[in-house]
Amino acid sequence: MTKKKLNIGLVGAGFMGRTHSNAFRQVGQFFSNEYEPVLKAIATRNAKGAADFAANWGYESSESDWRKLIERKDIDLIDIASPNDTHAEIAIAAAEAGKMVMCEKPLGRNAAEAEKMVAAVEAAGVANMVWYNYRRVPAVTLAKQMIDEGRLGRIFHYRAKFLQDWTISADVPQGGMGTWRLDASVAGSGVTGDLLAHCIDTALWLNGGIDSVTAATETFVKQRSHAVSGKVEEVKIDDASAFLARFENGSLATFEATRYARGHKALYTLEINGEKGSIAWDLHDLHRLQFFDHGDDGHLRGWRSIHITDGDHPYMGHWWVPGLQIGYEHSFIHQAADFLDGLASGTPAAPTFRDALKTDYVTDAVLASAKSGRWEAVKS
Repeated sequence: MTKKKLNIGLVGAGFMGRTHSNAFRQVGQFFSNEYEPVLKAIATRNAKGAADFAANWGYESSESDWRKLIERKDIDLIDIASPNDTHAEIAIAAAEAGKMVMCEKPLGRNAAEAEKMVAAVEAAGVANMVWYNYRRVPAVTLAKQMIDEGRLGRIFHYRAKFLQDWTISADVPQGGMGTWRLDASVAGSGVTGDLLAHCIDTALWLNGGIDSVTAATETFVKQRSHAVSGKVEEVKIDDASAFLARFENGSLATFEATRYARGHKALYTLEINGEKGSIAWDLHDLHRLQFFDHGDDGHLRGWRSIHITDGDHPYMGHWWVPGLQIGYEHSFIHQAADFLDGLASGTPAAPTFRDALKTDYVTDAVLASAKSGRWEAVKS
């Protein structure tokens, strides 16, 4: 079968740029679809860095200005893997030029910015998607299937946490290439829009809409030197964020994220308790889903560990023989595959920009509640 070429223009050459590039390079080797991604060009502000990235990952060319990618007639899709403060400008310009758009999370630094991005892609009628990759971890996808099948029954509780420890030292600067996530003007917020955004997107997908939240945030290190200017400046992002939530289905939730949990590099866990059973998942053991079924015979009832490696598990039929595991990077490959399938079928793969806007509505409400000290309704 002759495949249609899909020419990719990537913006950003950091960690997420590598994950996206790997996904586009690998997807055609393991998933059959109508489109062949072509790594056409990479843009980043440093011309040498762009050229080096292009040579390493197999991009045909490089640019030092993302606007050049949008002007080029030989590029079909703009993939945004640059810092948060660039998302809206690039996505809107790309949509207005008729390009498809994929964007790293969060969609915008706030919901108002994200709304403009949604309006742009929908007015242009271009395909769009946000890289909330944890939906595509096979164990999490299986959890979605089990919930939809009614195996948990009525949901009572949802709890999630995402813990890191990399910003504890006051010597870590804010701003610049490596630490822009600590600069509120670039990131928008701290762990709320970075780590909790992942937890929220997964929760909305698994358990439906969130009605209201009450939250608390804290900034433990109040001042940091700026990596670019060297000036000591106030830190305006949240180092830790915790909130309670009420879902539209009546269930209650707790969410927590911090970069001050010593000993944790990327501990993302979730647990859902329902009338008929419970499920739990841990990123550190991402190929396993823990499941408790109250319908089991009493003398056999207990938590079971499902090893997600068999061919009838989500996505796993595309990989190795049963028993062999996959990893973090594969979730991005799965997302690329679903995006390409959506192009072929005409049914957009989620999360679209409009889907991801819902997460920004929740994070806005969390930050508003942390300031007001009250329950805040989530915009819908």
